[in-house]
This record gives sequence, C-alpha cells and structure tokens, in this order.
Amino acid sequence: MVDLSVNIHHLKLANPVMTASGTFGYGVEFSDLVPLEEIGGIIVKGTTLERREGNDYPRMAETASGMLNCVGLQNKGVDYFCEHIYPEIKDIPTHFIVNVSGSSPERYAECASRIDELERIPAIELNISCPNVKDGGMAFGVTCEGAASVVKAVRKVYHKTLIVKLSPNVTSIADIARACEAEGADSVSLINTLMGMAIDIEHRCPKLSIGTGGLSGPAVKPVAVRMVHDVAKAVQIPVIGLGGIMTAEDAIEFMMAGATAIEIGTANFIDPAVTVKVKNGMAQWLECHGCKSVKEIIGVVK
Repeated sequence: MVDLSVNIHHLKLANPVMTASGTFGYGVEFSDLVPLEEIGGIIVKGTTLERREGNDYPRMAETASGMLNCVGLQNKGVDYFCEHIYPEIKDIPTHFIVNVSGSSPERYAECASRIDELERIPAIELNISCPNVKDGGMAFGVTCEGAASVVKAVRKVYHKTLIVKLSPNVTSIADIARACEAEGADSVSLINTLMGMAIDIEHRCPKLSIGTGGLSGPAVKPVAVRMVHDVAKAVQIPVIGLGGIMTAEDAIEFMMAGATAIEIGTANFIDPAVTVKVKNGMAQWLECHGCKSVKEIIGVVK
C-alpha cells in the first residue's frame, strides 16, 4: 500500500488532498454524500471577524474552462463559527482548517486568536487577497510589506500551523512567499484566483455585479503550476498547490512542481466527491509507477 501521508509543519495529513476554501462550505453539509474522513483536510469557507453579507448578485459566471466569482466573503462571522459550526465538525475524523480574512492586520489577528482557542482546529489559512482599507483598498497580498504585516500580526497571537494563501495578481509571487516565511508563516498555499472579467454583449454590461471577479478552474492551471514551481524553489516551508485541479494527474503535476499537498476548488461544484476520487487515483498512479510514498514525487521537477 502506498503511503500518502504528508506533513505541513506540525500538521500531519493522512493524504495530500484538501478542499479549497469557498467551494465545500463547512464540509459537514456534504457528510451524506462524501466520506469526509477520507479527505486529507477540509478548508472551510472564508471567515471574518464580523458578519458579511457579500456582494450583490450575480456573483458567478461560467467561462471557457473555468468560472468567475465575486461572492465577497459572505459569512456569519467568527463567533457564529465558534458557537454553531465548530461543535458540528470537531468530532469528524479529518482536519478542519479555517480560512481567515480581514480588512486590517489587527482584524486578521483578532479573528485568528478566536480560532486559536478551538482545540480541534489545527491550522488556519490567511486569505491575504483582501483589500487593505488603510491603503486605498489595495490587497494585502500584492506587496511584500502588506503580506508581511498581516502574517506578523497573526503570528503574535496564533500558535498553531499558519498557512498563507497567496495572490497570483503580483509581479513576483516568490518574493511575497519569502516575505511571509520571514514573518513566521509555516506554509504557503497558491494560487488564489486570477482577476478576470466577462461581458454580456447583448446587455452591454459585465456578467458579474461588481464588474470583475476571480477566475478559477482548469483555465488557470498552467499559471498555477508555474507559480508553485517558482515558490517551491524560493522558500523552505511546505507549499500547497491549487488552481484548476480536476484529476489525480493534475494533482501529481502540482506535487512534481514542488507542492507538498494540494487543494481542489472549482471541481467540487461539479462533483462533491472529487477529492476522494483524486486521492484514490493518486494512490493507483503511484503504485503503478513503483512508488512507496507520495513524498517520492514532491519537487522532482527542478
């Protein structure tokens, strides 16, 4: 039997396949459809310090080989998560990771400190693609200074595994990753969505309510693989790869590029059980190629 286990800092995953935030709810909604214990980790939907209503509809638009979204981090806030969601998921035998967003380093830190108190949540993932309200709305994750400011603030109050989700809408994602590592990030995940736009030519208006949105799905995979390869060579911490993964072969490609684990996002909308299928497919591929452990393929492409 192939050993699929991997380590993300102190977090040991039974297999490297996780769900991406915003594509699998809180996980528990799918417990009747998917054996959640077979998923390496479930990254729950984005959580903020206070309740957010999100953007107006329409929030999603299908594109060639992908989709655009501008959901706007709709959620009921961290207190709701702690009081209502956590009791439902804490005894499910897989790792739940909370994706955290904020409008200032201080708000990221306050949200993270609340989650730090939850015994069965071993890690958080910081979404640094959020706009910095003190800097004209520029996303934290597009500059080394902005990214570092969030990680530094959170690291002071959060004591478990800290993952930082990187934006691809930058000049040098490797530099951003190094800045996060320097401030204490235990891992980086990439890529978040690419900014895109689609236009309804009959009505002469954008297909999304706010005009632009995040592009995900197979269309972004080659960009994501390249960025994972770049970042894996630039940092010493584990890299988590995501962006357009639909099959076991896609996941293996990311791991050969240097990812220690992977996340599946848009494909969950097509098939909620895709994570388990990808995990099983990876095991079969590794066995057919004479590998005893998934670790044997991590970063083999230099």
